[in-house]
Amino acid sequence: MSKVAEPLENKNVYRVEGFTCANCAGKFENNVKQLPGVRDAKVNFGASKIAVYGDATIQELEKAGAFENLKVTPVKPMREAKQEVHKGTKEPFYKKHSTLLNAVLIIVFGYLSQYVNGEENLITSLLFAASIVIGGFSLFKVGFQNLMRFEFDMKTLMTVAIIGAAIIGEWAEGAIIVILFAISEALERFSMDRARQSIRSLMDIAPKEALVRRNGQEMVVNVDDITVGDIMIVKPGQKIAMDGVVVSGNSAVNQAAITGESVPVGKTIDDDVFAGTLNEEGLLEVKVTKLVDDTTIAKIIHLVEEAQGERAPSQAFVDKFAKYYTPIIMVVAALVAVIPPLFFDGSWATWVYQGLSVLVVGCPCALVISTPISIVSAIGNAAKNGVLVKGGIYLEEMGALKAIAFDKTGTLTKGVPVVTDFNVFSKKTNETELLSIITALEYRSQHPLASAIMRKAEEANISYSDVMVADFSSITGKGIKGTVNGTSYYIGNPKLFKELATAHFSNEQEQLVTTLQNKGKTAMVVGTDKEILAVIAVADEVRESSKEIIQKLHQLGIKKTIMLTGDNKGTANAIAGHVGVSDVQAELMPQDKLDFIKQLRADYGNVAMVGDGVNDAPALAASTVGIAMGGAGTDTALETADVALMGDDLRKLPFAIKLSRKALNIIKQNITFALAIKLIALLLVIPGWLTLWIAILSDMGATLLVALNGLRLMRVKE
Repeated sequence: MSKVAEPLENKNVYRVEGFTCANCAGKFENNVKQLPGVRDAKVNFGASKIAVYGDATIQELEKAGAFENLKVTPVKPMREAKQEVHKGTKEPFYKKHSTLLNAVLIIVFGYLSQYVNGEENLITSLLFAASIVIGGFSLFKVGFQNLMRFEFDMKTLMTVAIIGAAIIGEWAEGAIIVILFAISEALERFSMDRARQSIRSLMDIAPKEALVRRNGQEMVVNVDDITVGDIMIVKPGQKIAMDGVVVSGNSAVNQAAITGESVPVGKTIDDDVFAGTLNEEGLLEVKVTKLVDDTTIAKIIHLVEEAQGERAPSQAFVDKFAKYYTPIIMVVAALVAVIPPLFFDGSWATWVYQGLSVLVVGCPCALVISTPISIVSAIGNAAKNGVLVKGGIYLEEMGALKAIAFDKTGTLTKGVPVVTDFNVFSKKTNETELLSIITALEYRSQHPLASAIMRKAEEANISYSDVMVADFSSITGKGIKGTVNGTSYYIGNPKLFKELATAHFSNEQEQLVTTLQNKGKTAMVVGTDKEILAVIAVADEVRESSKEIIQKLHQLGIKKTIMLTGDNKGTANAIAGHVGVSDVQAELMPQDKLDFIKQLRADYGNVAMVGDGVNDAPALAASTVGIAMGGAGTDTALETADVALMGDDLRKLPFAIKLSRKALNIIKQNITFALAIKLIALLLVIPGWLTLWIAILSDMGATLLVALNGLRLMRVKE
């Protein structure tokens, strides 16, 4: 236990500015791990953050990131972080890219000088050399340090290639390499910023101030100063600033920002509301239940950032591959430069040039960015549409699902029982009076279905609180009984009345009970010790969308959909037949559900379990992907599930699978394309056609195309 807890002690999270590439993020992480007092560190490239376990000052962290002039700041509360984000985006374009623009300008003068004075002119060479030094200073600084330490990454390759180009007199091409590499890095940064914009847009959702009533006075208060228990006044057309519960008013609230629901949801007294949602119609008074950094939207932002930092299996493969790939490229480049002149009478100038081109084309920029940009884009898009994916690994695994198991109650059904049938047998019996007596008895019971009967009475405006009940008792496993106005009433299952010798249970009545049960309803018989008076049926209503969703999943190629429930076989089969799942297992204990999930994994490999995030925890944990319903406002679902559907609705499930599959395809496309373009360019070495121009353009083109391909995931819609 202590071993598990130890690394979590003294955890500090910092925002990092200045990452140019995923490789640099990895190097920074390793540098921080080497600091005295630091037990572990984990960089989240997707969110531009680092989590440090142990003690380290900001000065020490910035020194560890000095190779790229990284700026480190402690993570602030959500409001301050939001302001920081916007501060950072206002930097003028010229100031942000002044070094690159100056280097480009000097190259232009270099080519003008070459046109006027000729290629061998000293001024021409000096202009190109100046462009190399100005545009590549930060690159060389890191590259030389890497060479001294025998660390081989993209900047090491580029440094060697540019120095080599200068040595053999290719000043112009050396300068172009520097500029194109800088442009490539800028494009990579821009692409990642676009992907990260999904988090920034979430930060913009909730307002910074709210109208609050304190001590009888209304005042506008900053959300950081609002405390639990404050009463917020939310006018029509205003966004709700904090999570809370409605204490006065009725309205329709647009919850699309949190749950992805397109239709506004009716809210009245005792209903939960979330920060960042839009009050559309009436005036609401809301009692604040969470501080600003504990709101649902704050948790979503935190979890999305954490998820974007989780390495997917394909990213782990790329990271491992790149670790060995770069040194191999350097060896190949050296062999290309040396072997033809030594053994085949080749020209040293020609083959050294070819070797330098191999170094440039071998730069793994496109490969390294291929996965993280896809993961960040997909997870950000999912969050905006009400699906919270907890990491790249789950994103990939959802795309490979073959079977999905569903809990019944609260997942395929609404989880709220309702009275569906009330059949009174005796014409002499007053239906309203009998329902009043039934409700008065059920009010005193602990039965889960009692709430449905009470709700039925309230909807019909039938009073039951004034009904005097004497000698109330519960008959274990069978029902309840109580005396009203001197008459003993019984409510329970058919077995109860079969044991009462004085009450006759006719075939017609028994047939009605069987029919109701076959329809998936729970039938309760009502009567006295002398006669059967009525049958009341209660059912958990099936969600309107369940049938359509199961059909869509089958169309998407999900081979098996199975409903797992602890309910009786009659009810389970009725609901399963209605929604169209391919299999059903009823009367299951939690251990049975766990066993079925294990069997499904053995049969199909990738299996999801969809539940409410509270019950069936073992089955959710045993599945490849645990999917929780109704994540919004449900802390357990947000914390325990691999994927949370923020709206209490299954309609997001096909979208999540579609997005995951698209992400999986794009990641595979990116990796394949990045490697293929390198291979094609390297094959040009054989006839001696590879030039530094082709090398850098192939690398830059691959990086740009891979980034744009990954960004397509932000456009995937339901």
